[in-house]
Amino acid sequence: MIVAFSVSPMGTGESVAPAVARAVRVVRESGLPNRTDAMFTSVEGEWDEVMDVVKRAVFAAGEGAPRVSLTLKADIREGVNDGLTSKVEAVERELEQE
Repeated sequence: MIVAFSVSPMGTGESVAPAVARAVRVVRESGLPNRTDAMFTSVEGEWDEVMDVVKRAVFAAGEGAPRVSLTLKADIREGVNDGLTSKVEAVERELEQE
């Protein structure tokens, strides 16, 4: 599965960069394939391992915050590996044909 998620503490001030960095650190240290962009972090793996990483990232981002917001989107598809790369490559191939 691939999960794209965004986590942000609430009630901690204007900048959320330190909290988001803590969450991204959890994801990167997990060893699972992942990507981070301006709005979401995507992580790929088996259900239990991905959800464990998301949970730990939420707790890391929420350190010292009275509330945390989580947005999550999941693509659950058996038999697909390296979806983070192959899905983007498929779109790029289509764009090259134009």
